[in-house]
Amino acid sequence: MAKIFILLIYPLLGIACSGATQTTESTPNVVLILVDDLGYADIGINGQKYIETPYLDQLAREGLVLTQFYSGSPVCAPSRSALMTGMHTGHTHIRGNKEIQPEGQEPILDSLVTIAEVLKSAGYTTGAFGKWGLGFINTEGDPLNQGFDRFYGYNCQRQSHRYFPPHLWDNDTMIKIPNNNPQNVEGYAPDIIQREALSFIETNANKPFFLFLPYTLPHAELVVPDDSLFKKYKGKFEEVPFQGNDYKQRETSTGYASQEYPKAAYAAMVNRIDVYVGQVMEKLKELGLEENTLVIFTSDNGPAKEGGADPDFFNSNGIFRGYKRDVYEGGIRVPFIAKWPGRIVSESKSDHIGAFWDLLPTLADIVSQDVPANIDGLSLLPAMTGEGEQEDHEYLYWEFHEQGGKQAVRKGKWKAVRLQVKTQADNAPIELYDLDEDPSEQYNIASKHPELVDEMLSIMKNARTESEIFPFLTMQ
Repeated sequence: MAKIFILLIYPLLGIACSGATQTTESTPNVVLILVDDLGYADIGINGQKYIETPYLDQLAREGLVLTQFYSGSPVCAPSRSALMTGMHTGHTHIRGNKEIQPEGQEPILDSLVTIAEVLKSAGYTTGAFGKWGLGFINTEGDPLNQGFDRFYGYNCQRQSHRYFPPHLWDNDTMIKIPNNNPQNVEGYAPDIIQREALSFIETNANKPFFLFLPYTLPHAELVVPDDSLFKKYKGKFEEVPFQGNDYKQRETSTGYASQEYPKAAYAAMVNRIDVYVGQVMEKLKELGLEENTLVIFTSDNGPAKEGGADPDFFNSNGIFRGYKRDVYEGGIRVPFIAKWPGRIVSESKSDHIGAFWDLLPTLADIVSQDVPANIDGLSLLPAMTGEGEQEDHEYLYWEFHEQGGKQAVRKGKWKAVRLQVKTQADNAPIELYDLDEDPSEQYNIASKHPELVDEMLSIMKNARTESEIFPFLTMQ
């Protein structure tokens, strides 16, 4: 039934089975799915009531859910940098969204080791399909210079604000999409990118591969084709139309398009992610790869309130406080699902505290590669498989460079948050929360624990180094 549903929605995505199989269990394929601005509770397994996510729910039933997993940052580029390099935002090279004109963002350094380079060194063919945002074409941050054999999608995260863009990138070749606009349903970029990703699986079915899928959905703008997914949600919600910046000028990259049905559009976008995940899982099964593939699903930060999105209506952050750009739990606690038949026990759940910077050492551990020096991550393999003893972080650290500067530390059950760091320096007060008793961060108990406040302040000062490109604050 699932296969028929997928093909009815996207007939162009049905690709015949080649019958290829893999037998080398020591080098599992790795599919890392990173979605954009999806809240912790935007999927069914974490409590979503309005949006259907049957394939993600199935993925969770067949694998592992980490309930205390964190993104690298509350916004796109630094979060992805933390993911790729295994360093938190006090150390990773990209610590903010820094634009380069006319297209692209500040590149990560060639000297850094990425997840793709670790897996490539282990003999993997590597591909990224979706949104990059860590360096423009022919810079040192170009995905082709960071360990990827193939890239297809949006190089620039600013360009990815448009779902009917004037162009995408195939490696270093610009793929123009003539006359693109929301009425041109053949030019919906996420569908185009998904076709290329499924083709990558087929092409590399006889050898170990790493497939990085940084899907742009459900990042604003709230635009989807008027297909069965969108029609399913139209009329289900009381809508307030969003008036935005429409496609009157194709090259514009500012603002978001208008949407008459913003709630229905958001629900359809999340549901579309779920369908994409179903397509990936079906393709792995068709090709005999399912049993030898590790699939990981997560989100780059919490839900956004942009382009007409209404995370409060969908309860997108669940019980957690905050949204995208917040270092409260709602801005950085994200879904995490992992499936690996034979190694990860189905229907398993763990409250181990992990973060994006743990994925590089985890994958290095899986493929028996050396972990780069001076990273902040720890392998999650014991927590994922139940094999061996899992090492715990002494603490997790975040810094955010917008809105006056923010810091956060998670140490055991304790969470410290510090706002207006760049404007108030050492005078910025520290908020303290007991996440065991108060996961919604409603009760600041800093005044009751001065010794913990001092400890958290010490971590905030010492867990980081200053960056010339992304200056934060030289703490005294």
